[in-house]
Amino acid sequence: MNSVVVFRHSPSEGPGYFATFLEGHGIPWTLVKLDEGEAVPRDPRTFSGAALMGGPMSANDDLPWIGPVLEFVRDAVAADVPLIGHCLGGQLMARALGGTVSRNPVKEIGWAPVDVIDGDSARRWLGGVDYFESFHWHGETFSIPAGAERIASSAHCANQMYVLGPHIGMQCHVEMTPELIALWCKDWGKEIVTLAQRTSSVQTPNEMLDRAEEKVRKLNAVADRIYTEWIKGLQR
Repeated sequence: MNSVVVFRHSPSEGPGYFATFLEGHGIPWTLVKLDEGEAVPRDPRTFSGAALMGGPMSANDDLPWIGPVLEFVRDAVAADVPLIGHCLGGQLMARALGGTVSRNPVKEIGWAPVDVIDGDSARRWLGGVDYFESFHWHGETFSIPAGAERIASSAHCANQMYVLGPHIGMQCHVEMTPELIALWCKDWGKEIVTLAQRTSSVQTPNEMLDRAEEKVRKLNAVADRIYTEWIKGLQR
């Protein structure tokens, strides 16, 4: 099997639990460090699948790698190479497929429930889960691309997940580990404390880190369902 290519857009937003899952299933993966200037591969057919991780930038920014990533996404969809997008990754996928990325009504940062929209697609990807507590860290959101189906929502963000054939884009961060949460809180702690004083949709670092290992274990179980469905489509 060819490797899964993982696009990293920021040094602190690596694949996290997604990499753990792939390794546990014997699936090779390759990291492309866009934040260090590595080039976007030209042909998605050289990979079994592709994952796009998060990042602090906007999918609408004029960065040198965004155009090539959007082209890669369109080529992957045309070639039936499965894509999975986490937060910024889901936004980039949506934009590439004709959707829009715009400011969310509020910043959503920390732990909050995600409601699953019942239907065949949601049951296929989430295995009958009605809702789950996920980790969030975003100020923008995507529209649902034409032909895709929304399968999850939250109180602060209407579009949390969409699927299109073997592809899934997510606004929430199901790939989290306790170490990633601690790192993000360290990097952005002062800003988050100030935001948390102004809006209930943002938690303080202390709130995010409270019982983090327990919450992450439960989130990993949901990620397992999503990732298990996603790897079924990998090119072998």
